[in-house]
Amino acid sequence: MPIDESLTFLPVNIAILTVSDTRDLSTDKSGQLLADRVAAAGHTVHSRRIVRDEADAIEAVLRRWVADPEVDVGITTGGTGITGRDVTPEAFSRVLEKEITGFGELFRMLSYQKIGTSTIQSRAIGGVAGGTYLFALPGSSGAVRDGWDDILRFQLDIRHKPCNLVELMPRLQEHLKAGA
Repeated sequence: MPIDESLTFLPVNIAILTVSDTRDLSTDKSGQLLADRVAAAGHTVHSRRIVRDEADAIEAVLRRWVADPEVDVGITTGGTGITGRDVTPEAFSRVLEKEITGFGELFRMLSYQKIGTSTIQSRAIGGVAGGTYLFALPGSSGAVRDGWDDILRFQLDIRHKPCNLVELMPRLQEHLKAGA
């Protein structure tokens, strides 16, 4: 994946949410792994927290991120499976204005190369709302590595060519200006 080193890196503010009924900050390996990778890439970890697998609680955090002009990107880990308590995609569906379908498709394609057909159990999702990118990754450390290292690290780097999500940030709310 080509990075144009002649361009200046632009850090983005990334909020991280772990969705779990059993984790706290001291036992949240995937959330910590994601925070470490975000920081190592040169971005700012705006905030990090944990909420239970409850759609209303997840939705409330997503809406706070969207309303906060300091949050450019929100990434969740956990709650994307198919059990009765896995409700992260449902919460995302309540908030997203536009789904980035390619994110989930690419995540599952890359995941298939590592875990085979078990990837069908992942409901990773991405999209945009109110000018904020939102991405939901599964809760395993391997899934966080795959999602960050193989997709988001590149798409959240303005130097990535031929295109990236950062260069689109100024245009994400064009539809609001058109109606004004």
